[in-house]
Amino acid sequence: MKIEQVKVTVFTYTSNTVHDSDGHQHPGDPHDSGQALITITDDEGNSGHAFGAPESLRPHVIENYVKKVLLGEDPMDREKLWLGLARWQRGSGTQLTDRALASVELALWDLAGNALKTPVWKLLGGYRDRVPAYGSTMCGDEMPNGLSTPDDYGKFAEWLINRGYKAIKLHTWMPPVSWAPSVEMDIAACAAVREAVGPGVPLMLDANHWYSRTEAYELGLGIQKLNYYWFEEPMDEHSVSSYRWLAENLDIPILGPEYAEGKFHTRAEWIAGGVCDIARTGVMDVGGIGPSMKIAHLAESFNMDAEIHGGGSGNLAVLGAISNSRWYERGLLHPFVDFDQPPAYLNSIVDEMDSDGDIRMPMTPGLGEDINFDYIKSATVSEH
Repeated sequence: MKIEQVKVTVFTYTSNTVHDSDGHQHPGDPHDSGQALITITDDEGNSGHAFGAPESLRPHVIENYVKKVLLGEDPMDREKLWLGLARWQRGSGTQLTDRALASVELALWDLAGNALKTPVWKLLGGYRDRVPAYGSTMCGDEMPNGLSTPDDYGKFAEWLINRGYKAIKLHTWMPPVSWAPSVEMDIAACAAVREAVGPGVPLMLDANHWYSRTEAYELGLGIQKLNYYWFEEPMDEHSVSSYRWLAENLDIPILGPEYAEGKFHTRAEWIAGGVCDIARTGVMDVGGIGPSMKIAHLAESFNMDAEIHGGGSGNLAVLGAISNSRWYERGLLHPFVDFDQPPAYLNSIVDEMDSDGDIRMPMTPGLGEDINFDYIKSATVSEH
């Protein structure tokens, strides 16, 4: 088997979410949005597919880095190919991102699963065929009846529990919301959700990322009293000493890091250094499935959970193969967004939730994405 083609198809679809000036996602009017599909094909006719951002998979990146490493190589040599790309990052002037690495590696895993007629989570050493989901909200906003008040969060939490979720994670208010951030309002929202769902539902908080130590400590104490399950990213994750201090001074488990650069090297420092109580990984954050598995197993060796950041087929495959993660993050959710409606480029979503609040692992070969190739062909903007 030899890789003979790497192709990226850029296409448009209608989206009803927008990003604010700080990058947070909110409901919005329907508009055209861009998406990219990377396809890797070998000389035996096997193909693998993965989605990514058009900016991450632009022609310069594919021609100057990805193709130079992949073409002519055995697609089953994922570790060799991943390391080849990862070592290009230093010389790429940050143009070859971890998200680009992840999309390429996901396509390689999908190719392997398709060639072997096996789901990726089983290739990884399958552990379970389903995982419970928590409902992960969008960030707070200023939309009437959206997520603009603590009462809004409480009402939405009730809806999420009735929908079948067994746990909920709040993303509270962050700039550019006019009065955010506010420790007082964050605690009020967390209290409203706890009152709405009762004492037995696991709740988590992902707060404003730029609080000071004293603000993060005050907020942590507040949600600790409300019996929240974990506390996530209240400060800049590059300040490792601040997170170590916070973990030492609060009883609530600290989870992280999420966005800190450095792949498994950075997560190793957090795990071994007592900086977090629950480790964090995610395929798009650390460059793919392979590094995510390394982080999960490293955490396991420290008798520590490794919770997975975000949803999607790659993260679901990791969850199907590890034992030390409790939840699948489903979202981002909002009263004005129907998360169960697939985008036009998918025939169905990969993370449909059943009546028990579980996500079942896909049983089809590869990553299990049900891609609408006819739609993508009709909406294609460019190919390279």
